[in-house]
Amino acid sequence: MRELLRPPRLAPGARVAVVAPSGPVPEERLQAGLDVLRGWDLDPVVGPHVLDRHGKLGYLAGTDADRAADLQAAWCDPAVDAVLCARGGYGAQRMADLLDWTAMRAAGPKVFVGFSDITVLHQAFATRLGLVTLHGPAAAGVDFLKNARAQDHLRATLFAPESVRCIASGGTALVPGRARGVTLGGCLSMLAADLGTPHARDGARGGLLLIEDVGEQPYRVDRMLTQLLRSGWLDGVTGVALGSWDGCGPYDELRAVLADRLGGLGVPVAEEFGFGHCAGALTVPFGVRAELDADAGTLTLDEPALR
Repeated sequence: MRELLRPPRLAPGARVAVVAPSGPVPEERLQAGLDVLRGWDLDPVVGPHVLDRHGKLGYLAGTDADRAADLQAAWCDPAVDAVLCARGGYGAQRMADLLDWTAMRAAGPKVFVGFSDITVLHQAFATRLGLVTLHGPAAAGVDFLKNARAQDHLRATLFAPESVRCIASGGTALVPGRARGVTLGGCLSMLAADLGTPHARDGARGGLLLIEDVGEQPYRVDRMLTQLLRSGWLDGVTGVALGSWDGCGPYDELRAVLADRLGGLGVPVAEEFGFGHCAGALTVPFGVRAELDADAGTLTLDEPALR
């Protein structure tokens, strides 16, 4: 697995576009998120369809075509320095094939931020554009709006990425040891659902896998990890960092599943790493070479996430 191209960091006055590739966005949360971004001396602009709701499928922020058009227009606008997702939810899979990846590649590198359902786009940006992306808070997400740690860590990653080259979670080792590789991952359920699709990674060989999820019972986590194992997708992975598992059942029960399914890989596994669907979620980059120290609960990047 190769390192990906690192986009330029942001500077004061940078224009950032907010789009909604997946679920519908509450207007009051969007406005609050825009206020935070303005407080960082950024110039946020909003896609035309961000506040849309699909006429029949209420879990979508407008039609697939409109959500794709917003993302593509933002990415291909030379005045836009970064694209931030307003939220996750569901829907990115439905619009990923509607994007003109050739045009987006020609637009050049820029920052892309999101998590949860946006895992589908993290994979596509890696395979189609060859770009480092940021698994970080949604611009209209409750955690981003309410939690200083989530805001501060994303802000540091965007403006001063060298200051957060060591991402320390304070977590513990499920399987001790150190490992090196190129970071990848996201929401476990989306990685499993993305298997075999046109824009998904072929596998995690040579990679440090960072995974998390929300609202999935232990047997469902077992099923998804088993699917990745049986498909060969986890063959050659060098290490695993486990983020948050909010609403995934009693942690002792879930921990037994994680140990059972991941322990046989023979690689270090760090748990409770503090990214994903949790309070104060850390921003982690995908596509950079790093070292995972499971015992210390640290992920140290060889280079800053952004140039």
